Amino acid sequence: MLEGAYRLRIAAVRGVGGDRLGRGLLIAERGYQVIMQNCRGTFGSGGEYRPFRDEREDGLATLEWLADQPWFSGKVAMFGLSYHGYAQLAAGPGAPGFVGALVPQMAASRVYGVQHGPALCLQGVLTWVYQQYVQHFEESFFGKMRVTARRTGSLDKGFAHLPAGEADRVIAGRTVPHFQEILRNESPQDEFWAAMDHAKRVPDIQAPVHLVGGWYDFFLADQLADYQALREVGRNPYLTVGPWPHASLDGLKAGFQESLAWYDAHLRGNPDALRPSPVRVCVMGVDEWVDLPSWPPPATPVRWYLRAGGGLSRDHADAAEAPSRYRYDPADPTPSVGGAVVLGGGPKDNRRLETRADVLIFTSAPMKRRTTVMGTVSAVLYVRSSLEHTDFFARLCDVAPNGKSINICDGIVRLTPGSPVDQDGVHRVTVSLSPTAHCFRAGHRIRLQVSSGAHPMHNRNLGTGEPIATATAIRVADQEVLHDEGHPSAVVLPVS
Repeated sequence: MLEGAYRLRIAAVRGVGGDRLGRGLLIAERGYQVIMQNCRGTFGSGGEYRPFRDEREDGLATLEWLADQPWFSGKVAMFGLSYHGYAQLAAGPGAPGFVGALVPQMAASRVYGVQHGPALCLQGVLTWVYQQYVQHFEESFFGKMRVTARRTGSLDKGFAHLPAGEADRVIAGRTVPHFQEILRNESPQDEFWAAMDHAKRVPDIQAPVHLVGGWYDFFLADQLADYQALREVGRNPYLTVGPWPHASLDGLKAGFQESLAWYDAHLRGNPDALRPSPVRVCVMGVDEWVDLPSWPPPATPVRWYLRAGGGLSRDHADAAEAPSRYRYDPADPTPSVGGAVVLGGGPKDNRRLETRADVLIFTSAPMKRRTTVMGTVSAVLYVRSSLEHTDFFARLCDVAPNGKSINICDGIVRLTPGSPVDQDGVHRVTVSLSPTAHCFRAGHRIRLQVSSGAHPMHNRNLGTGEPIATATAIRVADQEVLHDEGHPSAVVLPVS
């Protein structure tokens, strides 16, 4: 703490992680006082650790405690990434008026979409389990080094293990109650998820909010929903989105810089610290930052139609075309390459993945001019499967003149008995891909991948419909994607 400095407390109302002391010192060096709080039941705190369940109650209790301290200055801001950002959005609604600024980074007010969603987010969940129940609860420094060294091998075994309900014991050597609850609760309406969902409270946040996200962050869609919820009630939230996966160093640096500017503006009364535009996003493909009055910017939905032979065209088929076919075998699941994951996330070359027989690719001719896409991408697919239980995964890529295929955004849908189907067994599905801002340069091509999985980003669909926790039987799916005159499968791009 700096003697005689402006006295301000920044409450990170949930703190685990070895680098938080370093970040606290960096904040303190700028004249702020810093206080950190662990979750109940962790690092010597009393009570039981119940992930994502007590952050609102405990965060509000901490703020009340602060108000009674003789050294309290009368102003508080909150800081933090991921779980720390979630804690801000949990405690922010209904917080005391002295809370003057929030900067949730790579975070949102709900966790269902990043832990389960249409398909279990296996890689993210098991990585989180490993970090929480192995690395964070290992007391000694050398113990932490040992578990970090064996992380990759342990996680790979957990990703591959069947039944999935034993994966926590494979990676952590113990049954993890939170993981087991995730497997038992597949619907976002289940009470388990409702207790961790603060989305409906977000409009009640009175403090100024600056949301910092990444195009390859798994929180992004829900984070943008939080942004929109604040806009709809007349708030003026700021938004910064860069070309980052979750917890990347560049994203951490940007989030830290934006946080300090936000605090200086709203707590020290320095409006010059604010940039003039509330929204700043990086347009990938050309690596250009643009300022906007709001998100998303005006855009025209443009359809690119899937065609026989792997083409992607502005013109849909006007005659019969044979469907594209592939076979999906859960014993050899289609792997995930890059994307919105913790380990190995971000933009990656997908060329090797695209040589697999279980991945369809549809590619446009080289672009004649720059085309910028900003907003949420979707794929409307007409599909048929030999199984009632199956998945369809779609991914947008940018193909350079040298053939390098870089993933931009993706999404997945799950079919179950009762999914809408026509008399010929054809399902019309809409796959919501994650939001993006990307420019396809002249000479580059647009590509859509279609497959039936991205393991371990998403847990593989075994094709039987058995509970995820106990299923071990495997059924192979024969898949078809139709793109004839009556089935105009397409990727829909918001062109700005």
